[in-house]
Amino acid sequence: MEGFSIFNIFSMLGGLAFFLYGMNVMSTGLEKLTGGKLEVALKKMTSNIFKSILLGMGITIAIQSSSALTVMLVGLVNSGIMSLEQTVGVCFGSNIGTTLTAWILSLSGLSGDSFFIRMLKPTSFSPIIALIGIIMVMACKKNKKKDMGRILVGFAILMTGMTLMSDSVAPLAESEEFSKILTAFKNPFLGVLVGAGFTGIIQSSAASTGILQAFSRTGGLTNGMAFPIIMGLNIGTCITSLLSSIGVKKNAKRVACIHIAFNVIGVIILLPVVLFLQYVLDLTIFSKVTNEVSIAIMHTVFNLVSTFLLLPFTSLLVKLSRFIIKEDKEEKEEASSHILSLDEILLKTPAVAVEACKGATIEMADLTRKTILSALDIITNYNEDSADEIIRHEDIIDGYEDKINSYLLKICRSSVTGHDSRNVSKMMHCVGNFERISDHAVNLVESAQEMHEKGITFSSECFNEISVIREAIAENITKAIDAYKNNDLTIAHKVEPLEEVVDNLSTELKNRHIRRLQNDECTVELGYIFQDILTNLERISDHCSNIAGCLIETDEKTRIHEYLQDVKENDKTFRNEYHAYAEKFFTMLNTAESSMQ
Repeated sequence: MEGFSIFNIFSMLGGLAFFLYGMNVMSTGLEKLTGGKLEVALKKMTSNIFKSILLGMGITIAIQSSSALTVMLVGLVNSGIMSLEQTVGVCFGSNIGTTLTAWILSLSGLSGDSFFIRMLKPTSFSPIIALIGIIMVMACKKNKKKDMGRILVGFAILMTGMTLMSDSVAPLAESEEFSKILTAFKNPFLGVLVGAGFTGIIQSSAASTGILQAFSRTGGLTNGMAFPIIMGLNIGTCITSLLSSIGVKKNAKRVACIHIAFNVIGVIILLPVVLFLQYVLDLTIFSKVTNEVSIAIMHTVFNLVSTFLLLPFTSLLVKLSRFIIKEDKEEKEEASSHILSLDEILLKTPAVAVEACKGATIEMADLTRKTILSALDIITNYNEDSADEIIRHEDIIDGYEDKINSYLLKICRSSVTGHDSRNVSKMMHCVGNFERISDHAVNLVESAQEMHEKGITFSSECFNEISVIREAIAENITKAIDAYKNNDLTIAHKVEPLEEVVDNLSTELKNRHIRRLQNDECTVELGYIFQDILTNLERISDHCSNIAGCLIETDEKTRIHEYLQDVKENDKTFRNEYHAYAEKFFTMLNTAESSMQ
């Protein structure tokens, strides 16, 4: 082909590489900038189909990748965070949102000599955006501003790739051989297959659309040729979600199935309509030479019309996915179980993975609170079923710790924002403390079991003493876990004063028990059990202090040991709270003692 050489092919491939890299940089930066808000929004705003569509559009526009959003949905469904039904509207919206890229790329086709029109052309504003972006990356200290700079640089790289592709194919406009090749695309079915195949290979409908827009500058493509190719692009982009569904649960596979079904059914419905308008009604618009704007319009029309036509049949799409990927016995058992499932697919969007992990740690914290409160009750009110349940819960909590820690280590290998990094640090520290608290719950059960099996019991005085310190522990565990769940530093600051009171209570109860032993009011065997119970209760309170201290240290950026030493010596609020707790629980202790005399 005259004027077109191997070097033009090199330039086109280089341009495609720049385009894909720029898209990747841009998407990664936008995902980090939005943080776990994406996952929170997906969970909260998918109850209504219209909200779901708007949300899908918004997130796809934000992260500039419908494929990334679909992969995210597969991971969220596989993890049990979202239901299959919640994803349908989001998939619809993502297809609409991805059309924005074509509109941005179409700006390169603007013509005119005025300063304003020339500045709208990407070749004019991309260098400025690149300069601003690189200055922000190099000069800014805050990670958010650096991420914004990377987004700008990514966009500039993307537009540079688009320009390279356009310039490389420009000589084809004068080539007769190329014109003959393009006549093959008069076959609409071939156009659909080529569009689907090419997009499936590069896994980016935005890049495929950009290449199509670049080829439109040759003047050899008509709207009638381009429309079937655009339809194929929408089918080809499903390959990413299809690949992401390998090795996941069946419900997650159905997300990819719905995504594919939506695009394939859209083509099946609209392709005959386009052919009817083109060949039967002979509309002249289909014979006109296409351009960047026309391609953007056709891309948008296809996705809007497909969404409008299939919107009333969302439940049927879900049923179709369940028909294609049938439920089996194993899946029914999984659905009825509460086994934690943190999926590696979410690691592709670290901010979402962090939020998913945070949700898992909150579940672990709630289970830990339930377990320890049951264990506190079993000391004075032994019940075999409750004891078995506590031991079973401790096994589940161990599983939480192993899976969460393993998942957090994988997140640490990714690039996360400062905010997400702090959340990861808090989780890594706190899940260990939750697990230790559950270990002490089992120790309390073992002490209660020993007394039950030997038929021995504490005196009424001992029971009353344990009841008082048990109340203090129950209050402290509730404060520590509430502080963690709500990231509430005000509550966190109340944990340490109460922990000091628990230490003093423990010391006082041990001294009282020693006096009872000296007066032969208690057996040595019961004395050992009583000491074990107090030691476990004291250590539970220590772990509460560790949880609260971790929140304070991470969010207030202070060294916890220095902070504790300072507040104990100089903080009036700390002293007031300590005295209030001390008065409350020592009054309860003395009241219980008086009632026994």
